[in-house]
Amino acid sequence: MTPKLTTSIRSSRGAPISERTVADGLPGTRIPRRYVNADGVSLIGELPRSRVFDTYWRFAAARQSAYQRRLLGEVPPWTTDATIARYRFTNCYRATDRVSQFLIRHVAYCGPREPAQLVFRILLFKFFNRISTWGALEREFGTISLASFEPRSWAEYLLELSLTRPIYSAAYVIPQPAMGAARKASNHLLLLARMVEENLSDKLLSCGSMKEAFDLLRSYSGIGDFLAYQFVIDLNYSTVLDFSEMDFVVAGPGARDGIAKCFGAAAVRNASQIIRYMSESQDEHFARLGLRFDRLGGKRPLTLVDCQNLFCETDKYTRATHPEVNGLSRRTRIKQLFRPTGSIPEPWFPPKWGVNARK
Repeated sequence: MTPKLTTSIRSSRGAPISERTVADGLPGTRIPRRYVNADGVSLIGELPRSRVFDTYWRFAAARQSAYQRRLLGEVPPWTTDATIARYRFTNCYRATDRVSQFLIRHVAYCGPREPAQLVFRILLFKFFNRISTWGALEREFGTISLASFEPRSWAEYLLELSLTRPIYSAAYVIPQPAMGAARKASNHLLLLARMVEENLSDKLLSCGSMKEAFDLLRSYSGIGDFLAYQFVIDLNYSTVLDFSEMDFVVAGPGARDGIAKCFGAAAVRNASQIIRYMSESQDEHFARLGLRFDRLGGKRPLTLVDCQNLFCETDKYTRATHPEVNGLSRRTRIKQLFRPTGSIPEPWFPPKWGVNARK
């Protein structure tokens, strides 16, 4: 019979908060005491793990290998992993994904570069998070800048456009802010106008940490924890912000599912320090499992946002490979199939990272 392992989470005073059982019988993962959140909650002793914990690392290595082989122009299939070959998964590094690459190349490092212009352009793009919508706005109104921004006429154009094609990304839900308009796009443009009027760019420039910038974005209507974190990461690609991606992390719903599958549901309350542990111990676990993982540009490791994303992708991946292991949402189906659209261009990253290939 498979032995059961328990996860004991204690407060800084040592009082038990909760217990969960993970019935996989794998050795516990020792989480050092330094992984403590702002409430003083730490993981004491060993945090038991399910078989999904090692799957997390194996998936990361296989997914990164498939990305690298495709980037090198090899002919498909780019992986021997049947699940990765069949279904669509994001890349291990968030910045290498198609939409992030477009934002970095064509939004954050193209066009007007003053802080107010960059904040405006990046948030406009992120409210819709769809490359075709950005392209349509550029064709209709020219270079996207504060000088050409007119919420009413832009909203009318987007309403007309929405009758023939989607204008929002389907990657995740982008809630509607409460700005008083009848249409979602109108409300997002009105929110953007308010941000401009309130000199959001100056406020962001004065932030002393990524968490402070996150809280500032989080204070606006329709922007919850998940969106605020995504927005601050994208702004941090630009020259407006320059925080380390190891400063701060917020686990999204998918990542919490992945954490629950790896460590049990009780561990989710400590999601931030678990994600930090994964980032800081990645070399240890790739070596332990005999896995090759090629870093970004040969030197940039997986940061907090990347490990957060990998928990989300591990949740999806294990719906096929470990269907008996449930996450919090108990989702069982992977929705999107992988449909390659040809070769991918050489990626380009924020110059401050120092990882771009030399020409």
